[in-house]
Amino acid sequence: MPNSRQSSSNPNQANKFALKTKRIWLGIVFSMGYVISANATLGGDASSVESDRQSMKVQHAARQSLAATGSYTVHETVLPSGTVVRQYLSSNGVVFAVAWSGPFMPDLKQILGGHFDTMIARQAKQSNAGHRFFNQHEADLVIESGGHQRSFVGRAYLKSAIPANVTLQEIQ
Repeated sequence: MPNSRQSSSNPNQANKFALKTKRIWLGIVFSMGYVISANATLGGDASSVESDRQSMKVQHAARQSLAATGSYTVHETVLPSGTVVRQYLSSNGVVFAVAWSGPFMPDLKQILGGHFDTMIARQAKQSNAGHRFFNQHEADLVIESGGHQRSFVGRAYLKSAIPANVTLQEIQ
């Protein structure tokens, strides 16, 4: 009868463990994301900022600040968990980017909207699913997320919707 050391060094056992871990992680992501149904968000219009705030149970209105160039407005909300979510609206009223930082991940299904499903499909194809950092660079959609317990950061943006004079360093 093989002992536990022999069975743990079996490559098939390691592959099964990795697959099981990947499935568990994806299950957690799906369950976190589907808690609240999405309204218009990344790529949505200005009304989506208010509906996101209400859906995420934020008590206070988003703090708004106009960029120095005047080409966009940042709507910043603090979630009950302490996580800060920033939604970037172009002067024509389109949410071209979102960013987050804080002790907990925000509801990505809520803030990414339909782009959340694209992210999940892409993650399922990657061999490093479940790692601390995730970068997705598609033709128009970019999602960068990472962190560890009590410290998460990320951003997502639509390249085609970014106003002409806005740099990526401004999306934080």
